[in-house]
Parts: sequence; structure tokens; C-alpha cells
Amino acid sequence: MNFTRWSARLPGTQRRAAARGTDRGRTPVQRGESSVPAARGASGQHPDPAPAGVPALEDFALPEIVGSLPALVALVYGPEHRVAYVNDAYAAAFGHRPPGTPAAESCPELDELGLLPLMEQVLRSGKPRTVKSRRIQSGPGGRGDGSYTVTCLPAGRGDGGEETEGVLVFAADVTDHADAAERLRASERRHRETAVTLQRSLLPQELEQPDDLRFAATYQPGGTDAAVGGDWYDVITLGGGRTAVVIGDVMGRGVRAAAVMGQLRTAVRAYARLDLPPHEVLQLLDGLASEIDASQIATCVYAVHDPTDGRLVYASAGHLPILVRDEDGTVRRAEEPTGPPLGTGGWLHTSGSIDLPPGSTAVLYTDGLVERRREDIDEGVAALERALAGATGTPQVVCDRLIRSLGVTAEHDDDVAVLVLQHPTRTGAAAELFHNAALDLLGGTEAAPRARAFASGVLASWRFSPELHDLGVLAVSELVANSLQHGTPPMRLRLRRTDRRLIVEVTDGDEHLPRRRRAETEDEAGRGISIIATIASSWGSRRTPGGGKAVWCEFALPG
Repeated sequence: MNFTRWSARLPGTQRRAAARGTDRGRTPVQRGESSVPAARGASGQHPDPAPAGVPALEDFALPEIVGSLPALVALVYGPEHRVAYVNDAYAAAFGHRPPGTPAAESCPELDELGLLPLMEQVLRSGKPRTVKSRRIQSGPGGRGDGSYTVTCLPAGRGDGGEETEGVLVFAADVTDHADAAERLRASERRHRETAVTLQRSLLPQELEQPDDLRFAATYQPGGTDAAVGGDWYDVITLGGGRTAVVIGDVMGRGVRAAAVMGQLRTAVRAYARLDLPPHEVLQLLDGLASEIDASQIATCVYAVHDPTDGRLVYASAGHLPILVRDEDGTVRRAEEPTGPPLGTGGWLHTSGSIDLPPGSTAVLYTDGLVERRREDIDEGVAALERALAGATGTPQVVCDRLIRSLGVTAEHDDDVAVLVLQHPTRTGAAAELFHNAALDLLGGTEAAPRARAFASGVLASWRFSPELHDLGVLAVSELVANSLQHGTPPMRLRLRRTDRRLIVEVTDGDEHLPRRRRAETEDEAGRGISIIATIASSWGSRRTPGGGKAVWCEFALPG
């Protein structure tokens, strides 16, 4: 097969009629015309002819040039893609290929590169095709192993015929580039795996489940093309029946964002133990975030549930609003107050509240759940509201349904964290395990015996064992006596039982928090809190929002 009788049709070139008929063999100068194809302008007209003496493409010795190229070149012809020519570089890579043999039999490398179907397309359509960075490992003795970018060009006879009769295969060895790209991808995978592992290890492995609420949470890192962010959530039991929930998002990516997230989550748990109002917790976090890394900020919402009030008291630092679904399917959105993200400084956060009655479900989430490119984030929140309106079942079922409804998949472009809490409606035997009783402490010193009598009657009606009954009355006596001695009106005693514990709490108008201290033998006072700490499972105190304090203790019920 004479390679000089073939011509490849390159994109953007025109076949020249000057190579046909009686003009064959004459130079462009003898023909008196330009040998450079004219470029068509915007108006569709050809520009002026090129100066005389410019050589034409066919005036060059293409076979010699192709043969000396470092790239791999092969020419096949006919419907069976029989080998017409391979250059020295091709033969050095894959060995000699006998002319006239079908490529499917003599050129297994073309099959492994997936080029045979591509060559069929080129032969039928007459249009070039290119595949990038394809790997081959079947060369004899390892010859030709590597990655190649291959272009298949339609080839016609050099006599000027328009019909495509062959395919010119041009392969460039890009092994070094492909290996470098693979090493980069491997490094990015390791970095991502490290960040995901760190992220997951810093999140709670198991959510705390308080008496009055039920929780479930889901964290899903972004797809392989998205760097891991700093989403986090937590549930913290505060004692006295109260529960804190938090969700946040560090506005960064990778290991650094996960590390900052871990520090903020640890700080939230420490500040929560102080039993501060939500806005004061965010105020402390704001200063800490600036100290951790001034270049990274975070959004966060922190809320506290008190079963006595039936509300979520919350504060938000630039985070998306809490959504609450009532038992009838109505969805409410927690509105203001919302301050700027943590780490910006110079802002006094405030607390708001939203009702959480029995039968309701609250959802806290990060922006990855509702934010989409080319869409306003309010549209995403509205879509979440619609999905929540129809989401029923356990907290985990609600989590899964919201993730599916919002179209979050394994290839999502951002991290997603969702925290669902439910305040279940209890009926029948379950309702009998939850009771509340309260007494206003009036009348000075007469309040103490009245409180003991009230507690004794209530605990007897709740059918506690004699031992627990006596311990409960003793705790009431000590807490009420402490409040009468050191507190100011108004004073109130509250008793609460759940399926797991008995809670005794006394509130008064003084903000001074009691502390446990060692009483000397001759001291007549100072032993009340020590007695409470000895007989109760746990105890604590906190300042109340309207001014004053609450002192509480808990007794675990026998299993």
C-alpha cells in the first residue's frame, strides 16, 4: 500500500481541486493561483489570494515527516481496517504490524484502547474523533505500556476523491502527565479521607436521649469533587429535665475546618454545662472563634428545651431558621433574632423562643441541605418546609425522608447535617409515667413545713418506694430551707417525674448561685448543698431568664 497516495482530512482544511485532472504535476506558480486554502470571513466572502510562490500542503513530503514523528502513527483502510502503514514510533512501541492484515487481529492495542468502534464512526461520518488519556498495558514485554491521547482522522485517496476510505490514527504518549494526575488524585483522596475520618470522629458517636425528647441526626459529606466542610451537631442533657441542642457549620474546607469544628463543639459542651441562656453561650463562642482562627467564621444555632415551658429558647449566629412541624402538619419557622456568624465580633446576641408542644417535630440543618447553585436559598428553605409538612414517623425516618426529598445524593456538592428532635405525645400507660406538680412558697418560715407536706403527698400519689419517698422529702426540705434563708421572693417548688427520674427544683428571685462547701463541726449552717450532693444522683443551679435562680436535684428511678 503506497502511503503517498493517501491524504488525511484535517479539521478546518479544504480539499484542493488543483491536485486533480490536467493540472496534476504543475506548481502553484505555473497555475497562477494561491496554494493556501482561503479562510472564510464573517461576511462569507473569500479574502484576497495569498501571494504567489507560497507552497501547498501536497508539495511537502508528508510520508517522510510522518515517519519521523515521535508520536505513534498508523494508517488503516477499508471496512475491516486493514493495516496500510505504521511509523517507526508505533513499531517501537507495539512491534511490527504486517500490512494488509485486519487491525482487530494484528493490532490488539487498538482494541484495548477502545478505538475500533471509534474508527468505525470516523469511517462512516468522515469526521475526526479524539479520546484523551487512555491506559494500555498489553504491549509484548511491556512495550507500549502507558497512557495515550489518540486522534482518529478520516483519510481519502490522494487522487482527490471525496470518499473516506481509511483512518489515520495519531497517538501521543501522555504517560508522565497521566501518572502525575493520578498521583495528584491519590493525594486528594487521602486528604479527603483524612478530613472525613476526622470530621466523623469529632461528631457524637451516639446522641444522648433525654426523657422528654427523641433525637436522630444525619451527616453526609459532599461528593468526591467537594472538599469536606465543618458541619457539626450535638445534644447535651443539662439536668433538671432540660436539654440543649446545637448545630453549626464552619465556613471552610478540609482538615482545618474539621479541626476548628471540633474545638467549637467541645467549647459548646463546656459552656452548656454552665447552664447559661442561649445568647450568652453564643457570646462566649463568638470570642473563642476569633481566637481559634480569625480567618474562619462559623454559623451556629443553640437552643434549650425545658419540658415545663414546652418551648425551645434559641439564639442564632447567622444560621438558617429552625423549622417546627406541629401534629396537624403545620410547619412554623423560627424567625428573629439572628446575629452575624461566630468570629465576626462586636455583636450582642439575643435569645428568641418557639413553641414545641407534644406531637411536634423540630428540624435543625446546615445550608448544604437547602442551598443550590443558581437558586435563592429561601427557595430551598421553602422546599424543606413542604417536605417536612409530609414527613411523619420516627426522627430517623424524618431525617431520611428530608434527605431524599431535597435530592441529596452521595455526589452532593456540599456537606449536609440534619438534626431532628421530637416531643412525643404520650397516652395511656406511658402518660402515667410523666407528672408535674408545683407549689408557690408563701408565708415566710411557714412555707417549709407546708412544702414538706405537699411533697410527701405528691410522692405518695406517684407510688414511689418508701426509700425514694423519704429521700425526695429530705431534698425538698433542704432546698426550700436554703431558698428561704438565702433567696428572695417569689419562690416556687416544682416536682417532676419521668419514666427515668424524679426531679426536685426550687426557684427564687436571688441571682446568687449556691456552691458546695465543707462545713466545719461547729458550723450551724452550710450543710444543705452537701446533703443534696450526697443523697441525689446529680444536682445543679442556674440563673433564670427573668432574674433569679433555680436549684435542682435528680434521683434515678430503679430500672
